[in-house]
Amino acid sequence: MATSSRSEFGDFLRSRREKLSPGELGLKSGRRRRTPGLRREEVAELAGIGVDWYVRLEQGRTVSPSDATLDALAGALRLGKVEAAHLRALARNGDRQDFAPESLPPAIERLVTSLNLPAYVTGRRWDILAWNAAAADILGFDRLAASDRNILAFMFMETDSRRLFGRTWADEARRMVALFRATHDLHAGDPAFIELVERVCARSPEFVKWWNAHDIRGGTSGQKVLVHPERGAQRYEYTTFQANDDPALKLSIYTPA
Repeated sequence: MATSSRSEFGDFLRSRREKLSPGELGLKSGRRRRTPGLRREEVAELAGIGVDWYVRLEQGRTVSPSDATLDALAGALRLGKVEAAHLRALARNGDRQDFAPESLPPAIERLVTSLNLPAYVTGRRWDILAWNAAAADILGFDRLAASDRNILAFMFMETDSRRLFGRTWADEARRMVALFRATHDLHAGDPAFIELVERVCARSPEFVKWWNAHDIRGGTSGQKVLVHPERGAQRYEYTTFQANDDPALKLSIYTPA
């Protein structure tokens, strides 16, 4: 594992361990616990691995866990399908090139512009690369400064996002943090990702709290209720597609439900 990936791998293990309680797993509480969650030796025992080996993994030291070890850890920590896949991705994530803003192919930009439904394209870091008139009408991306054209920055730094999502803002914002975590951890240590997270942390205490929870989520479709300033609340189904030539490019389309 690359150095940054080892750190995120260890942080993820620790965050999952701290969320479990002995009672959930049928373990005796024993002596008083100074910290929440399971002890390292308890996770090692449940996974059938040595305590020192597990400690090395959680500390982000140079180790390469086998598939069997990863499966055992996922079982011991009661990881869901998305969390287990994230753990494996972190373990297998090699050195990556530094992030660079994507170049949007003209054909994709023309496609987005031609759609009547709200649609936009984002890049690897969730930067907003293109959107159409329908998306501007409901989402207001055209009012963002160039430096703030990013989904995460929009959600936590723009007051319009709270008006847009209304009562569902907190649930949607927390979901977005967990989705972005899955992407961020594979690029941990990259200056562009660090800059974005630090900028949002400085503006939003909610983001800081949810970011530190280290939750992971997947999902590329679902429903959202968006509040238009003139037409009121409207329910949309959203679906996301990846570009074949560059999977980092994602097209999101909103259909009225």
